[in-house]
Amino acid sequence: MTIALTEQTLGSLACRIPGATRVFRHYKLDFCCGGDTPLRDAALQRNLDAQAIADELTALVSDSTTEPDWRHVPAGSLIDYLLDRFHERHREQFPELIRLASRVEQVHGNKADCPTGLAEHLWSMQQELESHMLKEEQILFPMLRRDMQLPQTQGPIAVMRYEHDQHGAALQRLAELTNDITPPANACNTWRALYRGLEELRGDLMQHIHLENNILFAQASAH
Repeated sequence: MTIALTEQTLGSLACRIPGATRVFRHYKLDFCCGGDTPLRDAALQRNLDAQAIADELTALVSDSTTEPDWRHVPAGSLIDYLLDRFHERHREQFPELIRLASRVEQVHGNKADCPTGLAEHLWSMQQELESHMLKEEQILFPMLRRDMQLPQTQGPIAVMRYEHDQHGAALQRLAELTNDITPPANACNTWRALYRGLEELRGDLMQHIHLENNILFAQASAH
């Protein structure tokens, strides 16, 4: 019996359907830390039409795409991709975002919709994410490259999953500080550039966590 898309979890859909993560980001559905939630329930929580979203996903299945199915890629290749696409990218993103946020707070701090505290929050996110990535690079990833079946990987994986939840909470706080990353109508160019960068960061970090939680770590834990 075929299980309807609306009954399947966000994480499984994100793994199986190339492009699904873009749809989920559009509807602000948490497919990384909230990957165990069925589409139906996630849509209900946000007052969305689950069937309409499922129809969009069905359309994606028939579209040709060059996006790889990471479930069938060797772990070492996925790790290389995570390092190049996300670890290095995050290290590039934060310094400029912190600079822009500091500038916006300095110039527009007297306005009610100014994201006061954003620069400090981004600095905290940077420190936590850097510590997290170093643990992956120096401890967990080398273990997974050697042998995905090593039982001693389960402790570090549990720690990484817990820290991913913390990153998810940090993204929620980011949304609270920025009106869900929506600049006011009269925002200056610096403010708009900052929010474009924040939107990119949010998308990248959610995709990063998804690939680790729902594919790399799930496969290591299944052995």
